[in-house]
Amino acid sequence: MVVQRRKRAEGAVVTAVAMAGLMAAVAGCSGRGVADTGRAGNPVDAMHRAAGVLITQGSSKASTAMEMAAGGTRVTIRGEGVYDYRARLGRLRVTLPRDPAGAEEHQPITELLTPGALYMKNRGAGVPSDKWVRIATASLSDGNLVTGGATDPLAAAQILRGARTVTYVGPTTVGGTPVWHYRGIADLGSAARAAETGQDALAAAARGFATPQVPFDVYLDDEGRIRKLRHRFSYDNDRMGKAVSVTSVTLLYDFGAPATVSLPNAADIFAGKIAEQ
Repeated sequence: MVVQRRKRAEGAVVTAVAMAGLMAAVAGCSGRGVADTGRAGNPVDAMHRAAGVLITQGSSKASTAMEMAAGGTRVTIRGEGVYDYRARLGRLRVTLPRDPAGAEEHQPITELLTPGALYMKNRGAGVPSDKWVRIATASLSDGNLVTGGATDPLAAAQILRGARTVTYVGPTTVGGTPVWHYRGIADLGSAARAAETGQDALAAAARGFATPQVPFDVYLDDEGRIRKLRHRFSYDNDRMGKAVSVTSVTLLYDFGAPATVSLPNAADIFAGKIAEQ
């Protein structure tokens, strides 16, 4: 379940097990040219352009997976939905992990992603099933890169604007589509300054994460569109007394698919106290 702390501007995780504090570890990468493969262009420039390319595409379908490893146990939260890059709106159906006995303990959560807020329906913890919970993303110490159990696809792309060191790995395929694999490290502070939207949320993550340096792997198709993006975040979690590592993976496909997202009316937003778990 997602935990919201009203008195502390921090986000905790979406699932009962997973959010002692989802976020991912950092590894190093080095830069090199790509002339030997015939792939034209500067890889750093390709990263900086990636978010803009998505915006020109208009929309796509998206699949997400967020994995946290803690105490020898791996927990994965999955999401499926659509995203309108021009309107900066997305809708995901987030599936929480089964309990250790294998039972379907948690119902899927519907999440609406916007530049300034995360809306969740069926999030439990004392919230009526017909009500939405609204959380301002800039108030979260991770900028909602992790809190919702899925990284906003456009925010994930905006992180690449902070890329400074990039390696071209080579050609491969994702979902049957030929792609170009890059690996690098992005700085969240630089990404926040360069982002076209969501600057406050990225800046909050730069302050709240254990390190603002985010290792990534990205797979671009021939049009420069992100087909797959993997980030590794690292977060200082008070409850666990140490940094928690999280790997977030986003798959984008079916570009141009209808992506109508309607935000809830004010009367449909829960105004009561959120139970902590």
